[in-house]
Amino acid sequence: MGLNDRLRAREEAGNPIKLALVGAGQMGSGMITQMERMKGIRAVAVADIILDRVVSAYKQAGLSDRDIVVTTDPGIAERALQQGKRVATTDAVLLTRLAPIEVLVEASGVPEIGALVAFEAILNRKHIVMLNVETDATIGYILKRMADAAGVVYTVAAGDEPGAAKELYDFADAMGFRIIAVGKGKNNPLDREATPDKLAEEAASKGMNPKMLTAFVDGTKTMVEMTALANATGFVPDVRGMHGPVATVEQLPKVFSLKSQGGILEREGVVDYALGSVAPGVFVVITTDQEAIIKDLQYLKIGSGPNWVLYRPYHLANLETPLSAARAVLLGEATIATIHRPVAETITIAKRDLKAGEQLDGIGQYTFYGSIERADVAAKERLLPVGLAQGARLRENVAKGEPITYDHVELDNTSVIVHLRALQDRML
Repeated sequence: MGLNDRLRAREEAGNPIKLALVGAGQMGSGMITQMERMKGIRAVAVADIILDRVVSAYKQAGLSDRDIVVTTDPGIAERALQQGKRVATTDAVLLTRLAPIEVLVEASGVPEIGALVAFEAILNRKHIVMLNVETDATIGYILKRMADAAGVVYTVAAGDEPGAAKELYDFADAMGFRIIAVGKGKNNPLDREATPDKLAEEAASKGMNPKMLTAFVDGTKTMVEMTALANATGFVPDVRGMHGPVATVEQLPKVFSLKSQGGILEREGVVDYALGSVAPGVFVVITTDQEAIIKDLQYLKIGSGPNWVLYRPYHLANLETPLSAARAVLLGEATIATIHRPVAETITIAKRDLKAGEQLDGIGQYTFYGSIERADVAAKERLLPVGLAQGARLRENVAKGEPITYDHVELDNTSVIVHLRALQDRML
């Protein structure tokens, strides 16, 4: 019985999955509309710091004012859900405490909010789907452990590149291929010095938040995505920041091969990305030493070898996210999560010369960007995880392009993600 059949059965029973969503921006609003066209799942409660965004997202999806109840009161919210209404609120934590809710999606993109919502969801025994990869890259290990203990599913979302790439990885791994590299195409040219001011006009033309676009362009988003993928597969970055070559799909098997074979890699089993026409797809580079299989691959016309690429030319981002929610509720399965000890970290790099006393801003802003590094190197050098950077105050100057370490900063000790990361580090 496929997932679509299970969703159809919930629809026919008049009992669609009741999903709550945190974040009604570009990603969240599209997700709400998509679920209105799916069988067996609905976004019935949505939180955003800008209430009008929630109401607008519901209306865009085809709902009317009479369908929407605006409240921060738990009792009113629960009664609204029992009456078949939709809840709009500014209180994200409220959603984790509503009895009818089966699964939450965290789509704020802010590490601290993601940590708080995931923590509260797990405490209240709700499945949690993270479209917020920034949080997962920082504390995914402990959140997965907590969810397992609570008997709920913790997962990063389908449709985002880590989830899409993990599906390809699982396919290749299940078939017994030796996997050399797994990764994604990067949509935007890389500019480590990008800021919201520099990208304001482009962001407006694309209907995007300038901070979100900056996080894409300065590479931070790619780094946290590949950190999540690394920690779900056990694959590591070959070098700090990965290679990120310009390549076509056809060139991937040659480029992502060992240096001894004319490629760029020091080792097999790596995560990486490619610039150029590979975007918006994801890929897995595979090989085999079995002559019978080599002949079959050549007969199937996917290349001459010795390496081959399995390529998915798209990812549907937020539009696919409801499938992870459905999989969690109906099958008790994660799409992608950190099962083993983390092997990668997204570290914090100064975007400009920083002075003692300055407070670090957020991802996709002005003071730092993220870069992927092996977790053992990051631990040895005390490199600051990017998800802990916001709100930290510098104890000393840090030069542009230099990694920011724990010793450079005073962390915000009121932060949920800071405390959860400290607990995760003690566990490890």
